[in-house]
Amino acid sequence: MSKVFIVMGSKSDLPVAEKAIAILKRFGIRFDIAVASAHRTPARVEELVKGSDADVFIAIAGLSAALPGVVASFTLKPVIGVPVSGNLNMDALLSVVQMPPGIPVAAVGLDRGDNAAVLAAEILAIGDASLADALAAYRAEQAEKVLSDSEKVRAELGC
Repeated sequence: MSKVFIVMGSKSDLPVAEKAIAILKRFGIRFDIAVASAHRTPARVEELVKGSDADVFIAIAGLSAALPGVVASFTLKPVIGVPVSGNLNMDALLSVVQMPPGIPVAAVGLDRGDNAAVLAAEILAIGDASLADALAAYRAEQAEKVLSDSEKVRAELGC
């Protein structure tokens, strides 16, 4: 079965990772998680990535957010970067999206661990019809919620 490896730059990134974990669990996708810093423990990052049997990596980091790029440098598998909000939001965001040619990192919005997990599921669903069906059902649920919310707002406003 497919697997996602979540790497956080620090323990403080856990709330963002928990968003990803909730989505991965919803779809029954196996995952592993670790804390490893691109700057403070680069050898650990390399060891974790090269030793992993994951099909997709999610790298979560704030500040200079070098972790997704460093993870990508050690694998040919897809890497999804999640910039973490803080005092330097643009620095984190640009660090994830402004990768050099040949070492791409997919990027989601600030703190969007949930979107990273959905994107990982979409990547894995290319070869997994049941996962693709589960994603289609998830999207249908999201659409239904929007329609329901619209009706509630209209009712509250007497429209």
